[in-house]
Amino acid sequence: MPHYVVRLQFNLSQTDPMARVQFQVEFMFKSSPATLYLFVTQPTCMVRWFCDRVDNIGDHYIFDWEGDHEEATLSDDIEEELVKYKWHGRDEAEFLQFRIYKTDITNETILEITDYCDDDEVKGQKDLWEVYIKKFKTFCGG
Repeated sequence: MPHYVVRLQFNLSQTDPMARVQFQVEFMFKSSPATLYLFVTQPTCMVRWFCDRVDNIGDHYIFDWEGDHEEATLSDDIEEELVKYKWHGRDEAEFLQFRIYKTDITNETILEITDYCDDDEVKGQKDLWEVYIKKFKTFCGG
């Protein structure tokens, strides 16, 4: 069962009446941090669970989902620990982050995902991440 952490972050300078919020979800894996790292950085692995297509040139990524695409820049990359993508065309503070760490007690690998959405879409986005992670686990050994 995933553990959810919701952190609200409001940008008062935004003209859009729909506030954007930051949320985090955590998932436990039996796989190593090295395996998870590959699945959140390598285009050939990302298309197995996250998007329909991904192209990258250096730190510039283009993600496609059913014909819609989003561009991002890989802004932080700490091997086997942290990957952060900054989306183009969104508020400067918004990003998609994957943090990977091992628990001290059970030695399981945790994937912590930080994402943003409209404040009325948090549950739907969490549900979407659950679908992605279920698919992810089938490819990386859960």
